[in-house]
Order: sequence, then C-alpha cells, then structure tokens
Amino acid sequence: MVQLPDTLLDAVHERVLSGIGDAPQREEVARRVVSYLRNTAETTVSAEEDGSTFVITGDIPAMWLRDSAAQLTPLLRLVIAEVGTEEDRSVLVDLLAGLLRRHWQYLVIDPYANAFNRTPDASHWDSDDTDLDNPWAWERKFELDSLSYGPDLAWRLWRATGDTSWADEQFLPAARAILATVATEQHHEERSSYFFRRTDCPAQDTLVRDGKGSLTAPNGLVWAGFRPSDDACELGYNIPGNHFLALALDRLGDLLEHVAGAGDDADDAPQLAAEARRLAAEIRAALEQHGLVDGPGGERIWAYEVDGLGGHVFLDDANVPSLLGLPYLECVAADDPTYLATRAAVLSPQNPYYYAGSQLAGVGSPHTPTDHVWPIAKNVEGLTSDDAAEKRAILEQLIRTDGGTGMMHEGVHVDDPSVFTRAWFSWSNSMFCELALDLAGVHREAAARV
Repeated sequence: MVQLPDTLLDAVHERVLSGIGDAPQREEVARRVVSYLRNTAETTVSAEEDGSTFVITGDIPAMWLRDSAAQLTPLLRLVIAEVGTEEDRSVLVDLLAGLLRRHWQYLVIDPYANAFNRTPDASHWDSDDTDLDNPWAWERKFELDSLSYGPDLAWRLWRATGDTSWADEQFLPAARAILATVATEQHHEERSSYFFRRTDCPAQDTLVRDGKGSLTAPNGLVWAGFRPSDDACELGYNIPGNHFLALALDRLGDLLEHVAGAGDDADDAPQLAAEARRLAAEIRAALEQHGLVDGPGGERIWAYEVDGLGGHVFLDDANVPSLLGLPYLECVAADDPTYLATRAAVLSPQNPYYYAGSQLAGVGSPHTPTDHVWPIAKNVEGLTSDDAAEKRAILEQLIRTDGGTGMMHEGVHVDDPSVFTRAWFSWSNSMFCELALDLAGVHREAAARV
C-alpha cells in the first residue's frame, strides 16, 4: 500500500485547522482529514508494477470504477490547490495518473462491468449469468458512472496541471469503448446484447424481464441496468447518471482533441471528439425534454428515473451521481432554480429515502435498511450549500454519529449511531475530507485553477 508524505499531511492539517473558522471541533476535523487520507492511502491504494494504481473500496477486495475515482478526489483537490511541496504533489499526480491507466485498462476489457479484480484469476462477487464471461470482473452491473468518472478525473487533472502521463496506449481504445457503449445503450432494446441475472438474491440485485431490465423506449437518454448504489434501476434512464455522463462526454471530447489528438497514432481522435460532443448534446437535450416532472408545489424538478414511455419515479439515493450532488459534480449551478426546487424535494418526505430521527436527518438508500442516513449524502448536502455554518455543523454531526469508531460508515441509524452498515467504507471517509477541504477554501482555489 501507499504512504503519503508527512510533509503533505502536515500541510493538510494546518490548512484545514486554519481554514474552517472557529468551529468547536476544528482540531478534531483537521485530525480526521489527515487520518482518513492516510487510511485511504495505506489500506486501499496500491501502486502496481505496471505503473497503474489499484484501489479497493474498503471491506471488499475489488476496485469499483466509481468509488476509486471518488476515493482519490481529495488528493486531486490538494494537487490543484498546491497544498504541500511540489515533490508531495508529484507523488499524488503519479497515483492519480496510475488510477486513470487502470480505468482505461478495465474499460477496454469490459465497459459494462462496475467492479474489477486486481488480476483475472481472483474471485467474483457471485455466480452471475450475463452475456460475457469476464474473469477480470468482480461484478458486471452496468452503471453509467463507470463510464463517467475516469474521463472527468482525467480532464480535471489535465486542465489543472497539464499532466498527460495517463494518456497511454489504452486511452484511445477506452474512449472508443465508452462511445460505442453509449451509442448502443441509447437503443438498449434494439441494439444491446447486455443482460444480467442473479438468482437467490434480493430483487434489487438482478434485472427483470429475464435480465434485460424494465421496458424502455429510445428518447436520447442512455440506458443503465443499475444505479450508483449497485441496485437495479426501477426505470431504465437514470437522470443524475445521464447528467454526469453528458458532462464526462464533453470533457472526453476535450481530451480527445487536445491530448490524444496530438499523437501520431490518433488519426481518428478528431472524429471521436466530435462524436463525444454530439452524444453529450443529445443527452442534454433529452434531459430537458424527458427528465423534468412536476414537483410537490407544481414547480419543475428533475425526476430520478424515467422510461421513455411516460413513466417516472421521484426519489434520490445517497450514492453519487445523485440529484442532490449535481452541483458537486459540476453538472448544474448550485443556484439553478430547477436544482434548488429538486434539492428541496430531495431533502423532504417527498423523497421516500429521506429519513429523520433524533441524531440524524438526511438521504439514505434502498440499498441499506430503513432509517439509515448515509454520511456520503450528508457531506454532499454540505458540499452543495453556500452556508459555511451549515458545512461546519454537518462535519460536527458526522463526528458525533460515527458510532464511536472514528470512521465514516455506509449508513447510520437516525436514532442510534451505534447501528450502522460497513465499518470500513473508504469512499465515505473521502467525502468527509471533501467537505472539510471545501470549508477550508481548497475547493474554491482548485476551481479557480481549472
């Protein structure tokens, strides 16, 4: 596993301590940020001999494309905001570039898998029935975020630092795989061979209609079998997932034009860049036409899923991409009226997965038991607020409700923090760091440099 430089961690501690204001728990917040960054590096991150970076999710020895990028995002913030020494930041850039190289490898192998093994001879999550027997895949649930997090991370790293070391020989094949998969899944019923079946499991772990998922009609959006929670979509077009995919495709277009297009063996990069931007524009137009529904007061809000046949569901899930997290992902502005109306509905009983109790109130997930709020969602709630006092209050609340473990969890019971799911969930720890760094002004400095 990887050890972060002490000079970097000392700089992070001082930056958080001095930047978050007169919070009663400011020392504990700073201490935890350092602890969580160290824990992520030393227990989940591995620098491989091939120059790639493998990142396990925590208590599962596999790498999720979504989780791995989210787990290392605080390191990207530190690089962009120039925290620590130049040598410190060079270490972080190497880890991030290595993670992207691993993303490209996996996307070329199988753009439909959500989680991967370190080697092809490792175990699988379950004996699933799907259209491709892939020994690299830990789990083969098709989720839009698996296609999105890599291009988004690469774009931000490139824009801020100029680093292109991640653009190896696998990048263009990975880009082609992303674009081909998106185009196919805009017409899932007619063009896709993908299916996913699992037996003797909860309903959310398999797809209906013999593994094809609920019926959809083409409308410009991209179909997904599963949500960012790894639970099956009720309807095939996940709205926050499509928002993030459109952003990632636009950013992939930039990378194809300005990075890959500079190579001697990239004759088709300009055409691929144009295709990425065309698909992004199609998705955005479809979101405006098909993704909006009437909210509780008659205002227009984003649905969570639609089917292209007139059906929709409104809810929000703690996992990101979420409706709540759209500004955090830079998909919409935090003061956008439609987002604000959607946010109000998400943080209310209008959302069936909004829970409130004596210790916590916030967004949970059908992935975890009733009355469990996710620390990830609480951090996103703070990250999408412009109120520094609210951000501090959320950090302090999360410290009080960690069940005495000193770590963030997956879901925490709203009345009894000693009842939680997943004692070791690295993404949740990283999101605490994200909110603390945001409160300390690191995100603002990073945004100014991208």
